[in-house]
Amino acid sequence: MSNPPIYPLLFNPIYQYRLWGGRKLAKLLAKPLPKGEPIGEAWLLSDRADHASQVLNGSLKGMTITDLMKHYQTVLMGKFADHYERFPLLLKFLDCKEVLSVQVHPADDQLQYIPKGDSGKTEAWVVVETGKKARIYAGLTPGTTAENLKRSITDKHVADHLHSFTPKVGDGIFIKSGTVHTLGGAVVFEVQENSDTTFRLYDWDRTDVQTGKPRALQVKEALACIDFKQVNIGPVKPVVVKQRGLNKEKLFDNDHFKLWRVKSGVAFMVGAKNEPRILIGIEGHGSVVFEGVNYPLRKGSVMLLPAILGECSCLPTGAVTLLEIGIPSKKHTK
Repeated sequence: MSNPPIYPLLFNPIYQYRLWGGRKLAKLLAKPLPKGEPIGEAWLLSDRADHASQVLNGSLKGMTITDLMKHYQTVLMGKFADHYERFPLLLKFLDCKEVLSVQVHPADDQLQYIPKGDSGKTEAWVVVETGKKARIYAGLTPGTTAENLKRSITDKHVADHLHSFTPKVGDGIFIKSGTVHTLGGAVVFEVQENSDTTFRLYDWDRTDVQTGKPRALQVKEALACIDFKQVNIGPVKPVVVKQRGLNKEKLFDNDHFKLWRVKSGVAFMVGAKNEPRILIGIEGHGSVVFEGVNYPLRKGSVMLLPAILGECSCLPTGAVTLLEIGIPSKKHTK
């Protein structure tokens, strides 16, 4: 295909039923929630075969991120064009009204536990909203072994082996693959490797109202993938990026993703030369300017800046808070 007109791309969220979900995403996102069921996840940018995000605006409206990666990969990915067959990140909002299952994800090198064509799963959360019963469980308590953890599933004392804390709005939590984790009573933004491989260790002995049955556990696989050195995981310490008139912090920087939080009431630059960047609106609203055209960025919006755009100006209307996500340089994964 010939090169398309490229511009800041907005995407439609894909809502997902989850038994632990609620209805709070209705306040965060413009797209109405499906009626009458708990919605736990909004997939904001997803290049998955079963759930591919569609462009919401402009001449490319209706095309999926999968289509863009297939036909316009160089324009979209820039210096990463030869690195990835699929867009390498999956971005979500989670409404965790109830606590999720106690779970773990495999690392990239644990190939025997990863479906063909998929990857391991390292992820991170940024807390958007908390409630009175909000709790994050991240990592094990020191001294936990495979034996006593497995025994606690039968005894229903799994929580005794999980490190936990009460989250605050703005907290960033890094969940490396192999880390046992769960959370409840909070709304979070999630950035992760483009993987849907999860092994449930424990699900609090509850029943899924849609099926009338407990959800399946994968105890053997979960125990095999746990990194027992991942203990007492707490919020990260943001790194302040000095920039005049701008409150900018780097929360995450690892082999899979980089994430900055920006708060500003004045114009600032977003994007990067020859790299794709994703913007997530957290508070307030404004617009991103490209070739003299303003593209609106609101609370809950996801905007992909194709690599060919380079840097663009962001014009807040009042105070705005957004997250900017980048892809680090790493080895080829094609």
